Amino acid sequence: MVTLQGVVPLDARRFQVDFQCGCSVHPRPDIAIHFNPRFHTTKPHVICNTLYLERWQAEARWPRLGLQRGASFLILFLFGNEEMKVSVNGQHFLHYRYRLPLSRVDTLGIFGDILVEAVGFLNINPFAEGGIEYPVGYPFLLKSPSLEVPCSRALPKGLWPGQVIVLRGLVLPEPKDLTLSLRDQAAHVPVTLRASFADRTLAWIAPWGCKKLISAPFLFYPRRFFEVLLLCQEGGLKLALNGQGLGATGVHRQVLEQLRELRISGSVQLYCVHC
Repeated sequence: MVTLQGVVPLDARRFQVDFQCGCSVHPRPDIAIHFNPRFHTTKPHVICNTLYLERWQAEARWPRLGLQRGASFLILFLFGNEEMKVSVNGQHFLHYRYRLPLSRVDTLGIFGDILVEAVGFLNINPFAEGGIEYPVGYPFLLKSPSLEVPCSRALPKGLWPGQVIVLRGLVLPEPKDLTLSLRDQAAHVPVTLRASFADRTLAWIAPWGCKKLISAPFLFYPRRFFEVLLLCQEGGLKLALNGQGLGATGVHRQVLEQLRELRISGSVQLYCVHC
């Protein structure tokens, strides 16, 4: 899933989001998916199309444009096996069947009358329940004081089965570590997850300091986007990093219910924390 967050200028005529097969200028690369909102016509609409060998194919048109001049937006592009679905501000808007293999796409191009605030490349939530059409695309909070590291979030009712903690951000250029700790009312820390960049390890840290290494590839990289998901379930927490499930750690339900705070520290810039 690709998320695009921004603002449509008051004088906008059109903009486009192109999922391209290359980034050359001459010749123009094939464009597997061309998403083109147009505001300057009497009836604003969206055009989707495919460019193949510098020739546009038959265009598909959707009326009732869900974007407005002067308004902010959050667009989700969700890629399935045979088609792309698009939602605008939480509402499904269109679907477009692939005319070129999605595997050829390697470049994202954004052009025209648009103020881009954030672009995110997100993975499908491996814990998502059936029946949810789109993964949840929480807005990015850019340069928000509430996301300055170290960062804290209250858990007034603790954690309960089915609750998911979502953490998204960017690893700094010269990272040392990243620590997520869950604290109870007495400031005890029964659950800690730590990523160490020095030895490229990810581990659960017990309250008495014992380290349990997570046997999985280290998926944090300097200057790269990351996504951590923690799913509360009966008897513990399941972990996913960048869309890959990495197992679970055992925690008694009573301990989970007594948790009251999530703390995040380390060499990252946060864009989204959701509990």
